[in-house]
Amino acid sequence: MLRLIVFNVLLFGCFLYALLKGGGPEKAAATILVVGSLLTPALATAQFSNRFSSVEMGIFAVDLIGLIALLLVALFAERYWPIWVAALQAISTAAHAVRLADPTVIRWAYAFALAFWSYPMLLLIIAGTWRHQKRLRLYGVDKSWSSFSGRWGLGRRLGPPAS
Repeated sequence: MLRLIVFNVLLFGCFLYALLKGGGPEKAAATILVVGSLLTPALATAQFSNRFSSVEMGIFAVDLIGLIALLLVALFAERYWPIWVAALQAISTAAHAVRLADPTVIRWAYAFALAFWSYPMLLLIIAGTWRHQKRLRLYGVDKSWSSFSGRWGLGRRLGPPAS
């Protein structure tokens, strides 16, 4: 129970910090994690005592959609940290595939593989938000999205046009 309290405080603290102080990528990634965290228990079909004894396809779908969304953020963001967040989400999502391929995987190992990576993901978003604020203080602008993302209708320029 304490783990859930700590995680939720970190999750919603990260979300509020990103919304208030972050650029587009920070806000997008934090929102993706909050939506995924809210949908996961809503789509859980197993009783708590049987959780992680098999792959719950609804939770797998949430993690897979979250991975795709985080990959899009990583692709279009003018930052390095989203690549790491997407990679950690890929590890977590791969745990579902491993469990599908080998149902004998120990239940607690599967649970650990799903839950553990959420903490570093949140810490990366917090660090990314802090660095965004630092660049704003130093340079007055901090471009959130790469130049080619504007051609796709994604993001908007925060700084002067590239020359």
